[in-house]
Amino acid sequence: MAKLYFYYSAMNAGKSTSLLQSDYNYRERGMDTLLFTAGFDDRYGVGKITSRIGLQAEAIVFDEGFNFLEYMENYLSEFEEDSISCILVDEAHFLTRDHVQQLSDISDYLNIPVLAYGIRTDFRGELFSGSQHLLAWADKLSEIKTICHCGQKAIMNLRIDENGDVVSEGAQVHIGHDYVSVCRKHFKEQTPT
Repeated sequence: MAKLYFYYSAMNAGKSTSLLQSDYNYRERGMDTLLFTAGFDDRYGVGKITSRIGLQAEAIVFDEGFNFLEYMENYLSEFEEDSISCILVDEAHFLTRDHVQQLSDISDYLNIPVLAYGIRTDFRGELFSGSQHLLAWADKLSEIKTICHCGQKAIMNLRIDENGDVVSEGAQVHIGHDYVSVCRKHFKEQTPT
């Protein structure tokens, strides 16, 4: 039976690198995969999963109205039924509740493993919608660890503006700001370094 996996972390922990490594492992063994990423994250180009260490792959773009289950059913009817060995989703924190339901249906009814990678909480310490529902519905949860500037495990994210100041208010999603991963203590103190 296929499972829905959620790999989560703070920023800069290597989620995209880990996703691309998993994709490589499947493909190296002759298995086909499908990669998905959020459409509005265009820092490295729309439809690209890019790691900070320079790895990159093309991906199918999802937005709020995208239907993963419908996409897969159409894909499988057009190509061989067993042609996809795994689905990998980057920026999974941007998924909606419906997306997570659809991904769980792909795992449960189409018997295709789904590996979702995302951030657990935003710069205010609040869960992203996709993360909330993946934490509730995923079969397996795995934390990808990174460290704070103090050496402790980083579990939170601080948003930093162009002047290096911490931003504590604003929209949950804002492409273009820098983010720093910190431990809970330095999140509370709002100290990025």
